[in-house]
Amino acid sequence: MESKESFKEELMATAKAIARPGYGILAADESTGTIGKRFAPIEVENTEPNRRAYRELLFTSPDIENYISGVIMFEETLDQETKDGKNFVELLKEKGIITGIKVDKGVVIVGGTEDETATQGLDKLGERCAEFYAKGARFAKWRAVLKIDVTKNCPSELAIYENAHGLARYASICQDNGLVPIVEPEVLCDGTHTIEECAEASERVFAGVVKALQDQKVFLEGALLKPNMITPGKEAAEKATAGEIAFYTVRTLSRTIPAAMPGIHFLSGGQSEEEASQNLNAMAKLQDVPKPWYLSFSYGRALQASCLKAWMGKEENVEAAQKEFIARAKGNSEATLGKYEGGGSTEDLYVKKYVY
Repeated sequence: MESKESFKEELMATAKAIARPGYGILAADESTGTIGKRFAPIEVENTEPNRRAYRELLFTSPDIENYISGVIMFEETLDQETKDGKNFVELLKEKGIITGIKVDKGVVIVGGTEDETATQGLDKLGERCAEFYAKGARFAKWRAVLKIDVTKNCPSELAIYENAHGLARYASICQDNGLVPIVEPEVLCDGTHTIEECAEASERVFAGVVKALQDQKVFLEGALLKPNMITPGKEAAEKATAGEIAFYTVRTLSRTIPAAMPGIHFLSGGQSEEEASQNLNAMAKLQDVPKPWYLSFSYGRALQASCLKAWMGKEENVEAAQKEFIARAKGNSEATLGKYEGGGSTEDLYVKKYVY
C-alpha cells in the first residue's frame, strides 16, 4: 500500500476538482432502508432493480456534468450498471464526475450521555477503502451526528470528542488509501434553540473536529468539509432569513475552519429545496465575512425530492424526473455563484432525528 505522502498530490487534485466554482455534490448514498423511505410516498417497491433504475435516472440526466462534480454512492450502487451494461462509476468518469462512497456504519448511543451518539465503521476501514479505490471511488463520506439541547448541555464535550476522534481517524485512513475524506459533523436542527445557540454549539463542534484532524495529521488540502448550516431549531419560536443564516454560518466557519481546506459542501439538513438554494446563494453574496474556501452543496433530499415525485417509479416519467433533478442542480450551481433567482419547491423536507 502506498503511503499517505505519496497520495498527497492526487488527494489535493481530487479535492480541487470536486470543489470548483459552479459545481457541487449529489448525495445519492441513501442506505437500502433510507431509499425505502423515499420510495414509500411514491408507492415504489424497495427492490434492487428499482434502486438501480432510480440511480441510473439521476446519473444519466442530460447536462448533469455541467453542475455536479461528485456523486456519493451507497456500496450497492458502486457495483451497479445501466440497463445497457455500463458501470455507474465508469459512466460518471466519462462525464468528468468523481465517484465517492459512504463508508460509515451508522450511529450508536454513547454511554453516560443524554442519548448522544457516535459513528461506527472504523473496523477494517482501511481494507474497505482500498477495495473502493480499486473500484474507482476517489472520495468518501462519514457522517457524525450531534444534537443541541441547551437544558441538558448538549452537545456535551464527550460527544464532541468521540465524534471528532472518529471523523479524524476515518479521514486519516481514507487518505492512506487514496480517498479524499469528506468530513461531516452534522449538528442537527431538531429542537427549539435559537440561531445564536446553534452557532455557539456548532463552533464548539467544528473546532473540536479541526483539532482532531490536526492531531491525526490529516492533510487538510486533500480533505473537504460537509457541515450543517447555522439555523434556528425547527421548533424555534423565531425563524431566520437567508441573510441571517448566511452570516452566522460563514462567521462560524471563519472562526474554526482553516483556509487550507479547499471546499465546504453543506448538507441540506431537511431544508426545503428552495431554502437550501436561497441560503447558499446568500452566502455567495455575503461580503463582510472572510470566505477563503469554496462554498457549495452536497445535497440529497434538496436535489431529489421533486425528481422522485415526478418519477413515481414509471419509465415514461424518467425524462420529466430528470428535468426536475437538473433544475435543482442548475439552481444550486447558480447559488454557489450568487446568481440564483428562485423557483424551487418550498415543501418541508425535515425528518426529526434523521438517520440513514
